[in-house]
Amino acid sequence: MDIIDQVAPDILVLTDFDYDMDVLALTAFASASSPPFAYTFALQPNAGLLTGLDLDRNGRLGDARDAQGYGRFAGDGGMAILSRFPIATADVKDFSTLLWNDLPGASLPQEGGRPFMSPEVLAVQRLSSTGHWIVPVVLPDGPPVHLMVFSATPPVFDGPEDRNGLRNRDELRLWELVLAGQYGPEPTDFVVVGNANLDPQKGNGYSDAMADFLKNPRLRDPLPNLSTADWGENGPGDLRVSYVLPDKNWRVGDAGVFWPMKGDPSADLGAGGADVAGPHHLVWVDIGR
Repeated sequence: MDIIDQVAPDILVLTDFDYDMDVLALTAFASASSPPFAYTFALQPNAGLLTGLDLDRNGRLGDARDAQGYGRFAGDGGMAILSRFPIATADVKDFSTLLWNDLPGASLPQEGGRPFMSPEVLAVQRLSSTGHWIVPVVLPDGPPVHLMVFSATPPVFDGPEDRNGLRNRDELRLWELVLAGQYGPEPTDFVVVGNANLDPQKGNGYSDAMADFLKNPRLRDPLPNLSTADWGENGPGDLRVSYVLPDKNWRVGDAGVFWPMKGDPSADLGAGGADVAGPHHLVWVDIGR
């Protein structure tokens, strides 16, 4: 919470935040900020939502990888929004129930030249490992800002079928199709925000997909080539995986990643590494009209 208070965002998107039906944890978290966030939003994520099927084909049912998105319990590792401005909850668009098989041009996993997923799995497997939302936030000086929020699966922890890598890429492609008007009117006054779990230049996954997305003419990239997470020397190292990408029509005043260097007065706020805030660092962008 010290990091959040230091950066002092007006709107904050949280990923890997557990969901509970009464939103008690999120309410308490919002109240702990100084000053408290007045508005909150969360939906039950696909993470931890059991399917009753053996999705990873390991011969067991009920494992974390048999859920719609990896999760040890319902609501494990969801998403949430905190805001100092009202959230137009009645106008939220939720794409989280879209089946992977129904995404135009879906890249479904194969093994040995045959489909990895059975017809029964294809009939229930959702594309979103956590969720895909468009959430309007009402601003005091004009039309709402539309937050296009998601948190994609890591493109690892699978086998030669590359189930997670292909799904990660298609979770990003869904936003490409939304921006192109495939799922209703093209969004305006938007910001794509969340954890793509994909670096445009290095690491695992289809980096070219992220690089192409960043070139989308409707987007503005305020932080090109700036790392947002650190998995250490024994892991993939520093990667850019989290993004705040405004509509090109927004004016960007400033942007950064809260990653203070040694000697910076704020460095102690990040002390403790993964024990404090995990490998991901807070990404912020100051936008206006």
